Amino acid sequence: MTARRRRTAASVAALGIAPLALTALSAAPASAHGSMTDPVSRVSACFAEGPESPDSAACKAAVAASGVQAFYDWNAVNIANAAGNHKQLIPDGKLCSAGNDKYKGLDLPRADWPSSKLAAGKHTFRYKGTAPHKGSFELYITKDGYDPTKPLKWSDLEAKPFAGVTDPKMENGDYVFDGTLPNKTGRHLVYSVWQRSDSPEAFYTCSDVVFGKDTGGSGSVPAPVASAPTEDEIADGAGESTVEHNGHGDSDNKTGAEATAPATGQDDETAQDDGQAAAEEPAANAPEANSDAARPVTAAAAGENLADTGGSGSTRYLAIGGAGALAIGAAVMFGSVRRKAARR
Repeated sequence: MTARRRRTAASVAALGIAPLALTALSAAPASAHGSMTDPVSRVSACFAEGPESPDSAACKAAVAASGVQAFYDWNAVNIANAAGNHKQLIPDGKLCSAGNDKYKGLDLPRADWPSSKLAAGKHTFRYKGTAPHKGSFELYITKDGYDPTKPLKWSDLEAKPFAGVTDPKMENGDYVFDGTLPNKTGRHLVYSVWQRSDSPEAFYTCSDVVFGKDTGGSGSVPAPVASAPTEDEIADGAGESTVEHNGHGDSDNKTGAEATAPATGQDDETAQDDGQAAAEEPAANAPEANSDAARPVTAAAAGENLADTGGSGSTRYLAIGGAGALAIGAAVMFGSVRRKAARR
């Protein structure tokens, strides 16, 4: 083999390894996404009770309707291509499941869902974020006269959000932001919409809340108090989750509005992150506090404020390190062959 051919072979080998480095980067797993924990969402409360044997009657009914797996996948009640079109994509009666049949148990109309105590005035809200995304939160509350024993409709919610924030800060894995609760009495529901700004994907939660005395439950017996899942419970349940660690749930489980997402071979996170992950500075990945004012999210917001959407804090950097090692190995091989060829 001539020196020229040896150099060519080395170049081909290096080029062959380089895509492997990029593949290692793009295949880096990401974790699921999150749910409201103050006030506690229905799916979070039932996950905390234990999907295999929940305590409350409402969670038992929800598991019977949806199956156990939906509650191990508690942090993925989403629509992949929402782009701000929440009302157009989610039909009345299916707000809590976001129109996803997998989570249909969350839509059960009943007055004994585990609930959180609230009072009018300023409140600090918490949303467990199991993967960081930049975006906007909007919180709606039900109108006076809300009947929890009837299917939840869009018209049951106040027309405008009572609280909203864009890119809230994170504390110990929670998005944290303040809002002012209106004067309400009795049982109500807080509906949250988390619209990502780096993707059309959005997440939804229903939180049952009580202002003052709870007249729900069985007769005059109050419904149980909702508890958010602990870090240990989240860690223990992670092994049972079927949410794919590249952004969305198992494709076999996608139904309703989520199933209309374009089939590109990549989820929206992977497609947008791969080209920029190595260039992003770690500090740019953490959402910062921006505004407590309610800010409607529209499709025009998509593409703004690109953020890290990877999984656990070490996942992306391990992937980058592995990709870098492969690339360096390719360069060393190429250089070694060239030096040998030159000596010959």
